[in-house]
Amino acid sequence: MVSDSIDLWLEEKRLFLQFSRIAGVDEAGRGPLAGPVVAASVSALKQVLIPGVNDSKQLSALQRKKILEQILTHPDLEVGIGECSSEEIDKHNILQASLLAFSKAVKQLKTPPDYCLLDGNQKCSHLSSPQKTLVKGDSRSFLIAAASIVAKETRDRIMEQYHEQWPQYDFKKHKGYPTKTHLLALEKYGPCPIHRKTFAPVKRRL
Repeated sequence: MVSDSIDLWLEEKRLFLQFSRIAGVDEAGRGPLAGPVVAASVSALKQVLIPGVNDSKQLSALQRKKILEQILTHPDLEVGIGECSSEEIDKHNILQASLLAFSKAVKQLKTPPDYCLLDGNQKCSHLSSPQKTLVKGDSRSFLIAAASIVAKETRDRIMEQYHEQWPQYDFKKHKGYPTKTHLLALEKYGPCPIHRKTFAPVKRRL
C-alpha cells in the first residue's frame, strides 16, 4: 500500500518530459452481476498534491468521498466519466465494455490528453492518443489511482439509485457483487432489468 501520494507520480514524471497533458484511466464494476461498468479519466498538466490518493480498494468509503471532492474541485485536474450498461456488457462482453467505457471517459475530458495511462494489461483501440498499460496501475500512478476513486464512487452512487427501484436485491449494500445476500435474492426474485444476463449466476436463473 502506498501511503504518500507523491510516490505515485513517478510514472507521470517520466511522461511529462515528453507530453503536456497526461490522463490516468481506471474502471469499477467488472465483477458484479448487475449494473454498469463505470470508467473515469483524470488528467493533469503537472504534478498536484492530494494527500491520501491511493487505489480505491485500499480506502474506506469515508476516505474516498473526501478525496473525491478534492479531485473534482482541483483547478489543475480534469475529470471525465464513461459507462457501459448491463445491456452493452451482455452485447460486447465485460472486457470490451470496460475498454469502451475507458474511451467514453477520456472523450468526456474538456481537453484531449496527449498520453493515457490505463490500468490493467489491455490497450484500448478506441483511443487515438498514445497509451501505456500498467498492471496494478492504481497503486503505481497518481492519475490512475485518482481515476479509480472517481469510478468507484460514481458507480456506488448509481447502484444506490438502482436500489430505490429494486430494493429487494439490496443493491445499496453489495453494489451488485455476487454476495450471499445478492445470490439469495436472485434465487428468490429472479433477475431484474439491470442484471447481466450473460453472467453465469444470472444466466442460470433466466
